[in-house]
Amino acid sequence: MGHRCVGPQVKDGAIVYDTLTASSQLPSGYTDTQSPGHYQLSQSEHQRYFAWANGPQAIKPLTFASQEKLWRCQRDANGEIRFTSNEPEIEPLAVIGARACDIAALYIQDQHFLHAQNKDPFYLARRERLFLVAVNCTHAAATCFCASTGDGPQVKYGYDIALSELDEGFIVEGRSDRGLELMQRLPTAEAGKEQLEIAAELIQGAAQQQRQLPSRNLKDLLFDNLEHERWQAIGERCLSCGNCTAVCPTCFCYREDENAALDGNSSEHYRQWDSCFTQGHSYIHGLTIRADTPKRYRQWLTHKLGSWHDQYGRSGCVGCGRCITWCPVGIDITEEIAAISGESG
Repeated sequence: MGHRCVGPQVKDGAIVYDTLTASSQLPSGYTDTQSPGHYQLSQSEHQRYFAWANGPQAIKPLTFASQEKLWRCQRDANGEIRFTSNEPEIEPLAVIGARACDIAALYIQDQHFLHAQNKDPFYLARRERLFLVAVNCTHAAATCFCASTGDGPQVKYGYDIALSELDEGFIVEGRSDRGLELMQRLPTAEAGKEQLEIAAELIQGAAQQQRQLPSRNLKDLLFDNLEHERWQAIGERCLSCGNCTAVCPTCFCYREDENAALDGNSSEHYRQWDSCFTQGHSYIHGLTIRADTPKRYRQWLTHKLGSWHDQYGRSGCVGCGRCITWCPVGIDITEEIAAISGESG
C-alpha cells in the first residue's frame, strides 16, 4: 500500500507508537498497571499483542505535530523580504493498534482543524493519508472511564480495519473501501460463533470500569460553580506542569514562535504545542489573565467538559484516563468532578 507503518512498542518502560517493520516489535505478552500518577508494564503468560489499555501517546502526535515550521522569510540583497510557506513531504501512514477512545479524539480534532473554510493544511494532509487499523479493547486500566463517556471500549466508527484479539488470533472487520480491499489480500477464514461470543465477552469485560464521568452535559454544573472551594484545593496540588494536556488526545492549544538568524537576514516561523497551564498562554499585553494554578486548572476543566459542548457538540473528554495516570501528583479528573457536583461519597 506504500504506507509507513506505526505501531505500539515497548520503549523506556512504556508502550509508545513508533515505526513498525516486523510483528516481533509489538508488545507481545505485556500488560499494564495504571493508577493516579502510576504506570507500570509487566510480562504475562499470555502472548497477546494488545492486552494493555494505552500508553502516554494517542493518534494526536501523528496528525497534529508537536512542532513544525510554517514559513520562512528571507531578506534579499535589495532589502526586500520574501516569505516562503513550508510544504512538508507527508508520507501515507498506517497506524496499527488505534483504540476507540483515540479515534473519538481524532474526530474531535477534525472538528477543530478542519472546520468549514478554515482547514489547517498541515493537519489535512496528514489526515488524508492516514490508514487506521483499530483494536477493540479487552483490558481496561484502573484509570479508564471511556464506557461512561460513550467512546469505548469497542471501536464503532472511523477505522479502516478493526481487530478483536483472541488467544488463537484476530477477528478482522473491514469498514472503509481501503480496508475491505486490504482484507481481500489476507488469508482469512470466517469467524465462528464461539469466537465471536468470546470477543464480545472480552469487550464487555473491558467496559466494567472503576471510574466514570456523569453522562450529562456538565457545562451548567461547572459554570455555576466557578467559585467552588475545590478549585483552590486542586491548585494547591497541581504543579502546572502541563502533563495532562500533553498526553490528552483532544487538547489542541499551540503557540507560534519566530526563530531568527543571528545575522538578521532570515527567520523561520514555527508552531508548537502549548498548554493552558503555562503563564504565557493567558498573557495579553502585560497582563497574565490566569496568573495562578487554580485558575489554570479551572480553565482547562471548564473548557474541556463544559464549553466544548457549544463548540463541538460534545465533551472534550473521551475517557482515556491518561491525564490521571500521567499526572505527577495523581489528580483524578473524575474525582474532582464528583467533588464539585456534590456526588462524591
